[in-house]
Amino acid sequence: MDFMNSVQLADASNNFVYASMVILFLATISFSVSFAAGRRRVSPVEVSSRRVLVEPSGSQVHEPDVALTQLDPGRRAANIGMSLTWLATGMLLIGVVLRGVWAGRVPWGNMYEFSISSALGILVVFLVWSTQRDLRWLGLFVTIPTLLTLGMAVTVLYTESAQLVPALKSYWLVIHVFAAIIGGGAFTVGAATAGLSLISGKGWFKQLPPREKLEGLTHKVIAFSFPIWTFAVVAGAIWAENAWGRYWGWDPKETWAFITWVIFAAYLHARSTAGWKHQKASVIAIVGWVAFLVNYFGVNIFINSLHSYAGM
Repeated sequence: MDFMNSVQLADASNNFVYASMVILFLATISFSVSFAAGRRRVSPVEVSSRRVLVEPSGSQVHEPDVALTQLDPGRRAANIGMSLTWLATGMLLIGVVLRGVWAGRVPWGNMYEFSISSALGILVVFLVWSTQRDLRWLGLFVTIPTLLTLGMAVTVLYTESAQLVPALKSYWLVIHVFAAIIGGGAFTVGAATAGLSLISGKGWFKQLPPREKLEGLTHKVIAFSFPIWTFAVVAGAIWAENAWGRYWGWDPKETWAFITWVIFAAYLHARSTAGWKHQKASVIAIVGWVAFLVNYFGVNIFINSLHSYAGM
């Protein structure tokens, strides 16, 4: 690949990432409008504006209500937000793919590449899940952490593409990191529902689904992501044996990956234990997500370890 083509690919990748951020910002505004509008169905004005039909017998019959999607501005805003989120996800996917084409490898060789891929993972988990149930009310609490992740990536973590160090030149890179991206994306969505379950029914958050439903959703997404994270940890151990000649060495990255695994295992255990099915279990889920963030950002950026090649 000549220099000009390389520069063009790099610029194209960056532009698609920036475009996805702009679209996600617009989606966040739409979800915010929807959240502020609450879960109204038909306003009093709209009810009173319906025409009254008088039948020959003299009885009055109200016209049927206009379709919900035509009356509720909050729902329309949420629909716009979902459409924009799908568009932003497509843009970000193109940006990640172009980054890989530019680098001539999978785009997971440094923190910038892992961050934009992790943001993509959050969106993919959310959108795939939204095809199974109505999650428009959750959109605001997914686009915000995704925007923060992308903002951190382009402002703090950005670095030019470079060749992989020898330890990363393995097919286990694809297996291990892909599982970590999907698991981390699901943990983030689960942390959002867990946090919302703690404030559901209070103040502005009275419009959220009931606490029990939010807790059930949290359990489902973590029950999905926990085996994936387990696989990521095991795959990382196998990769470590290939790269460094040992399966486990309590390197800071390995240690925090294990701590994250233990906390989420404790969450799943708490969900099946009497007296731990409500707020206490949700707090454990949030603590597990914080441990994931320490493993994600803290270890790579602030701690010198065998995984320092994944830094900025």
